[in-house]
Amino acid sequence: MISNTEKMYPAVLLLGPTGSGKTPLGEIIEKRGLCGTPCRHFDFGANLRDVVNRDRPDGQIGLEEIDFLKGVLQSGALLEDEHFPIARRILQSFISHNGVDGTTRIVLNGLPRHVGQAREIDQMLEVEQVIHLECTADIVLSRIRTNIGGDRADRDDDELQTVRGKLTIYRQRTEPLLRHYIGRKVAVAALRVTAKMTPEQMWEELDERQLPGLRRLTEEPNSW
Repeated sequence: MISNTEKMYPAVLLLGPTGSGKTPLGEIIEKRGLCGTPCRHFDFGANLRDVVNRDRPDGQIGLEEIDFLKGVLQSGALLEDEHFPIARRILQSFISHNGVDGTTRIVLNGLPRHVGQAREIDQMLEVEQVIHLECTADIVLSRIRTNIGGDRADRDDDELQTVRGKLTIYRQRTEPLLRHYIGRKVAVAALRVTAKMTPEQMWEELDERQLPGLRRLTEEPNSW
């Protein structure tokens, strides 16, 4: 149950397949802002890995849930609707520990990953903009192989078969988020990603645009 004392925070969603550069782009947006507004990068996959690597309950995530998340990371599966409360607690913890307020935007990376999750997120955050990183499978494999984004060195889930499985899940479950947000009148900005495109080049291209849908932020976020 969502408390009436909680706030609706503005957010931008980075949408793209594994290897397209979401994480390094999100990190640069956090450092430099987006369209003149400070941002906080919420990398859901990194947060999941932190929970699993810590391997102990923390008052938010229990031991049984940690074991469940280990299987999710190993298989590349998605958190289905019945498991969204785990994702909600992780996101709420991020908001409370990272100085998120009415003057900042949350940059969502890895959550939501399907329409069921998006409906839950729509009750927590005001997604103002979707940045769609358009990237073919061949380009994904090239970017992962060369680590052009600089974020793959410590990953243990970049085997070819695993990546292909993730791409299939992305096409089937995650790309339909575009229709979901277009249906909600959320602006979508397409960014065509190449094999050699760096995170800095992505940010520069976005920063040069007047991204539609981004409102001027006030001191206080909207109430629920």
